[in-house]
Amino acid sequence: MDYFSVKLIHQGAVALSLTGFFVRGAASLMGAGWVNQPPARTIPHIVDSVLLLSALVLASMIKASPETAPWLLAKIIGLLVYIGLGVVALRPGRPRSVRLLAWLAALLSAGWIVSVALSKSPLGFFGALA
Repeated sequence: MDYFSVKLIHQGAVALSLTGFFVRGAASLMGAGWVNQPPARTIPHIVDSVLLLSALVLASMIKASPETAPWLLAKIIGLLVYIGLGVVALRPGRPRSVRLLAWLAALLSAGWIVSVALSKSPLGFFGALA
């Protein structure tokens, strides 16, 4: 598979993952029961596995590593923040206000990760402020 095919798969997985997170988060905050059903809990893991695998393949193809590409390290750190906030946002039992703030912060961090990917700068959209 060539670079552009893998990149297209990766970008498609990003779009599916972020759209799914947005919809699941909004539905969860509105009290929809379907967000805790098996398909809503399983499909995101499949999409995110494709996303992660394609990211690893792309990094290998361009011979990028966190040591040689600071933007890649920034994306990894951002991903860990996004995952942590996403867990808080989607986990039932936490106060709705906490889940809402975590959901919004996770969406903001996802936007920052995308901006890092597009700019190849560890600052992402914050680079425009500097």
